[in-house]
Amino acid sequence: MWGDIAIAFLLAFIVTFMATPYTIKIAQKVGAVDIPKDKRRMHKKAMPKFGGPAVILGFLVSVIYLLIVMSMEKTIDLFGVEEYGKKLLGMFLGIVIISITCIIDDIKTIKPIVKLAGQVLAAIVVVSFGIRIDDIVPSFITSEAGKEIFSVILTIGWIVGVTNAINLIDGLDGLSSGISVISSISLLIIFVLNGSPLVSILLITALAGALVGFLPFNFAPAKTFIGDTGSNFLGFSLSIISILGVAKTYTIAVIVLPLIVLGLPIFDTLWAIIRRIIKGKSIKAIFKADKGHMHHRLVRKGFSQKQAVLILYGISATFGIFAVILLESGIWKALSFLLMVIVALGLGYKNFQSEKSDNQRYECIQCKYIYNPKFGNEKAGIKPGTPFEELPEEWVCPVCGEGKDMFEIHE
Repeated sequence: MWGDIAIAFLLAFIVTFMATPYTIKIAQKVGAVDIPKDKRRMHKKAMPKFGGPAVILGFLVSVIYLLIVMSMEKTIDLFGVEEYGKKLLGMFLGIVIISITCIIDDIKTIKPIVKLAGQVLAAIVVVSFGIRIDDIVPSFITSEAGKEIFSVILTIGWIVGVTNAINLIDGLDGLSSGISVISSISLLIIFVLNGSPLVSILLITALAGALVGFLPFNFAPAKTFIGDTGSNFLGFSLSIISILGVAKTYTIAVIVLPLIVLGLPIFDTLWAIIRRIIKGKSIKAIFKADKGHMHHRLVRKGFSQKQAVLILYGISATFGIFAVILLESGIWKALSFLLMVIVALGLGYKNFQSEKSDNQRYECIQCKYIYNPKFGNEKAGIKPGTPFEELPEEWVCPVCGEGKDMFEIHE
C-alpha cells in the first residue's frame, strides 16, 4: 500500500509541477486573466487564473495510471460488490462537468446561478452513479422511499456546499490550495487510521500531490491563480473522497470528521451566507460577492497577505489535528488539545498585535498614501499614536477618499 501511496503522490506532483507553466502561457492566450477591477480583489496587477487544469491533469494522470496498474496486478477490485469502478466513473464525469463550466467562467465569466447549476448537475451525476451518504436518516423518516430521497438530497447538498466553501475562500495567494493540502493530509491520516478503502486513500494522496506541485507557483507572491476551475475541482473532489473514505466504518463520522477537517472554509461560507442575507435583505444577496471573508478581515486588522494565509493555514491544521485526535483518542483528549491551542493564542495575540501596531505602516493601494500610526491624521481628528485597526470605520484616505479596506501593510 505504501508504495502505491508514494506513486500516487509523486506522479501527481511531477505532472502538475511540469504542467503549470504551460497553463500560465495558455491563460494569456485564451484570456483567463484576473484583472483587479474592484475593491474586493487583493492583488494589484493582472494575473493568470488557469492553474486549475494543471492540478486536475496531475490528479487524473496519477489516479488513472494506478487504477490500471493495480487492476492488472489484481490488488484492487473495481467491479466487486462496492462497485468502485462505477463510482469513480461518476466522479470523473462530474469533474468533466465542473471543469467545462468553470473553464468558461474563468475565460468569459458566467452568472453565479449558471455556475451553481453546473455544480448541482455534477453532484446529481455523482449520486446517480452510486456515491451516497447512507444510513444517516432522521428517525421520523421510516419509509424506504423517504430514506432514499433524504440520502440523495444530503449528498448533493454536501457536494455542492463543500465545492462552494473552497471556492469562496480562494481570496489570497495560496489560500485555497494550501488549505486543501492540509485538509487532504488530515483526511489521509484519518483514512489510514480508519481502515478506509484503498481507493479513497489513493484519491486523497493524488489530490495532495497535485496541490503540492502547484503551490510553488501559487504561494505569495503568486505567479498564477488556481481559478474557479481549480477551486471548484478541489471542493468537489474533497467532498466526494470524504464520502468514499469514511462511509463504511463509522456512520456519523461520514459527516462529522470531514466536517471538522473542512471546518474553516465551511464556517466562512455559512457566515458569508448569513452576512449577505442580513446586509442585502434578500436571498439574491447570497450571490453578491463582498469583502467580509476571514482573509479580508485579517488583512484589515493589519496583517500582510502572507501572514493572513499562514494564520489560516494554522487554523485549518488545528481543525485537522482535532479530527485525527477525535478519531484516535476520543472527545476529551481532542477538546483538551483545542483548549490548549485557544489559551496559547489568547496569551500571545495581544502582545503580538500591540507590537505589530506600534511599528506597522499602512499604504493605500489606490494612491499610495501611507498612514503612519506614529503621526496619525490630525486633519481628520486622528491623534498621533492611533493604531490603524482603531481608526473609525468611516475614516477614509485623505488623498483619494478610499476606505480602510483599500489599505494594506506597507512592507
